[in-house]
Amino acid sequence: MLSDAFPSFLIGLREGLEAGLVVSILLAALIKAGRRDRVGPVWFGIAAAAALSLSFAAVLTFTSAHLPPKAQDVFGGVLSLLAVGFVTTMVFWMRRASASMSGDIKAKLAAALGSSTGVLIFTAFAAVAREGLETSLFLWTTAQTAHEKSGPAIGAVFGIAVATLLCWGLYHRALKLNLTKFFKITGLVLVVIAAGVVAYGLQDLQESGVVGGFTSYAWDLSAHIDPNAWYSTVVAGTLNLTPKMTWLSVAGYVVYLAPVLYFYLRPAVAPRPKVSQTAEAAPSTPRPTAGSADTPVASASTPAATPAPVPASASVPAAPAPAPAARRPAPRWAMGTAVVAVPAVAAVAVIVAVGPTSSARADQTIEVSAASCGKGFGDLATGEHVFQMKNTGDVPAEVYLLDPSTNAVYGEIEGLAPGTTRPLTATLGAGAYAWRCVPNGKGAVTSAVKRVTGAGTSRTAVVPIAEKDLDAPLEQYRSYVTDHLTELAGYTAKLKQDVDSGDLAAAKNDWLTAHLSYNRLGAAYGTFADWDAKIDGRADGLPDKEKDKDFTGFHRLEYGLWHGEAAAGLAPVADQLDADVHGLIDAWPKQEFDPADLPLRAHEILENTLQFQLTGDADYGSGSTLATADANLAGTRVVLNVIRPLVQARDPRGLADIDTWLDRFGAAVGVAKQPDGTWTPVDKLAAADRQKLNGTLGELLEQLAVVPDLLEIRKAT
Repeated sequence: MLSDAFPSFLIGLREGLEAGLVVSILLAALIKAGRRDRVGPVWFGIAAAAALSLSFAAVLTFTSAHLPPKAQDVFGGVLSLLAVGFVTTMVFWMRRASASMSGDIKAKLAAALGSSTGVLIFTAFAAVAREGLETSLFLWTTAQTAHEKSGPAIGAVFGIAVATLLCWGLYHRALKLNLTKFFKITGLVLVVIAAGVVAYGLQDLQESGVVGGFTSYAWDLSAHIDPNAWYSTVVAGTLNLTPKMTWLSVAGYVVYLAPVLYFYLRPAVAPRPKVSQTAEAAPSTPRPTAGSADTPVASASTPAATPAPVPASASVPAAPAPAPAARRPAPRWAMGTAVVAVPAVAAVAVIVAVGPTSSARADQTIEVSAASCGKGFGDLATGEHVFQMKNTGDVPAEVYLLDPSTNAVYGEIEGLAPGTTRPLTATLGAGAYAWRCVPNGKGAVTSAVKRVTGAGTSRTAVVPIAEKDLDAPLEQYRSYVTDHLTELAGYTAKLKQDVDSGDLAAAKNDWLTAHLSYNRLGAAYGTFADWDAKIDGRADGLPDKEKDKDFTGFHRLEYGLWHGEAAAGLAPVADQLDADVHGLIDAWPKQEFDPADLPLRAHEILENTLQFQLTGDADYGSGSTLATADANLAGTRVVLNVIRPLVQARDPRGLADIDTWLDRFGAAVGVAKQPDGTWTPVDKLAAADRQKLNGTLGELLEQLAVVPDLLEIRKAT
């Protein structure tokens, strides 16, 4: 996918060109100085830097693949933030130093010419290694954000190839390029991409549990925007903005992007030139800069009339001095081989050190396709296993490791793309296991059964849910809503009568009764389609806010009742509310309802509560948002009760914990209810009570978050 390849292409192009310029400057300076005999050590240093970079990438990939799932999230999140720090430093450094890069490198090279071969190798190594390590880290991070698709690798290879061609053209004076403008534009794009990596890294840390707030969403447009649509994948692949993002990830995106863009786009202050006391006082010919249209790379064919400046303390000998007879230097090939091999050997040592412990068995590569499933599945013993799942087919597939007798799932991978390999970690006890592969649009294929022997127990498996398993709970919920919609219509009719008669005091009391009745239905995230916005929509996003003509429903009436509007002006609002409730009653029997959405409601109703009621954002004057929170709690209990048997069969202990926290949240909300039936506004609560309310709901949401996972409709059945 182009969107997955673009960030890696840009990294490969920019970093490849930067490293290529360094190499070109080094080689051109040597040739101009008439020191072709010292070109070999420079190439050795460059090769060592490349070996170090590739070894670093291997360590990252291997380490990540052999960590438990939560540790993988922590590892990926931390390295994503580290990569952002490196790439930010790099773009600012290049913005500041591009004008003097050629001169700085030549000066270091001139100082090294009079030294040993090892010093020259190290000079070349140090000049290239920084770019290589940055490239490895940021490419690894962008590959993680793309969930290991082939696009990032293709983009990186193509970017480096283009950079190589550009450097060749620059070196041979066949191409002119304004490098200052190039690095400025690509740096700007990289800053935007890095902001997305910040958001991704923070969300990884939230998913691991190291950082809280994983269920607190700034927006959730997944009901309106298909995350798998081409436009969604383009935005997600390039900017890491998705239809569903947490508050923390959005805050990280903005907090990083705004100041970094400000300082990056601010006019740069030209650095004062550093003049060495031993350097020539006034060179007669100005040196071209990295930002000019003429490149800073000196051509090999350029006359050597102006040699690179050499510090006075480091004179270049006319001929290499003979080594003392008693001290025979090591052959250059031996030194070069050593510096290239050392990073690779170090990488192997690290991989061995962090590799699987004795409790984790050697990996098996399991092939997945529409024709067969589980090729490579060998004998197993109890303990933790890391399987490398390889899709050899031509369509994405869902893959499950399960007990074939019960269909209990012990591990799964969703959306394994063709040509990709992803790890699956599972802890297995004694018993029978098989792989089930479900390619998109094709029938399920099950592997041969393997028996696992030995001591030890498996992690709790999830018995998969089929769509038909949710039919009965869905029918119970629809029946509940049907019965209580009739009750709601009675309350809104009474409210309409109050407003029409001008009795606004009675209207305030009846407004709260009707509004709480509506929220006990469990409305959240499109339960009632477009009717919810008409009946209980907020003024957020409307041009004229509370005065906007499209602001209708309970909250519009609330605003008018508690802001002193006349009954005559509110009568049309009450009439419209009553009409919309009757419209919902007529539409409800015909409304399509995805059974898979039912387990989500158990979590999303109170997620709405955290976002709107506990913040006071949904208060338009009545101060009753905590009464609404109590009604939402009742709606959550209704939804949870209809799916209770399914949850009980899969996680009885978790269900007991959920019940405990439901009761605790009910008690925390109940503090706000006064003996006369009125409710304390959320901003008037004592600090300790409000803190307890927020903390209790936060923990309850963490407990409820497992319900959609437990009751996810899987293709394994």
